[in-house]
Amino acid sequence: MRTRLLEATVECLVSYGYSGTTTQRVAEIAGVTRGAQVHHFGSKEDLVAAAVEHLAEQRVQAAIRDLARVANNPDPISVVSDYLWESHQGPIFVATLELWVAARTDLVLAEHIERVEPMVIGAVIGALAQVIPSRAAQKDVRDLLFTAMDALRGILLSSFVDRDQERAKKRWDRVCGQLRSMFAEALDGETLNLEIPS
Repeated sequence: MRTRLLEATVECLVSYGYSGTTTQRVAEIAGVTRGAQVHHFGSKEDLVAAAVEHLAEQRVQAAIRDLARVANNPDPISVVSDYLWESHQGPIFVATLELWVAARTDLVLAEHIERVEPMVIGAVIGALAQVIPSRAAQKDVRDLLFTAMDALRGILLSSFVDRDQERAKKRWDRVCGQLRSMFAEALDGETLNLEIPS
């Protein structure tokens, strides 16, 4: 029941945004009574706080799964850029962006996000560390990964306005082209370990 409510909350965030995510709507989408919803989550704040953690867990799981999809590419820089693109796609990331934007004016929500976000970022960086283990801990590589993620998130946020996914991908490819030489220098010709841990 709890999982159904959390998944319904994510669906609500994607379909209706944060302001349109109400406890009543979540209960309807989950197919439960309002009383059952209140039994598990007494308020919207409780529900959203739990949804923040639920989304964080899903993003961590997706970080590992997405790496397996792109890691068959022999080009280390393409592995990084493809992985980052894949790990920032789909409804989980859309719901996350909704929460980030809402957290600008909701300090309680911001505190919940601030608590779990390092875990997600750690999972993304940790997943990449599996394919570039001797370099992933180095500050220059980490800084480039953070720069790439920041650029990608800005591109995806602006794509909510023009809604052209192809244009967003082209913009990301352009950023990757600019970052390619910096990544190549930071990796210093290192080859990737493309065996994905199970």
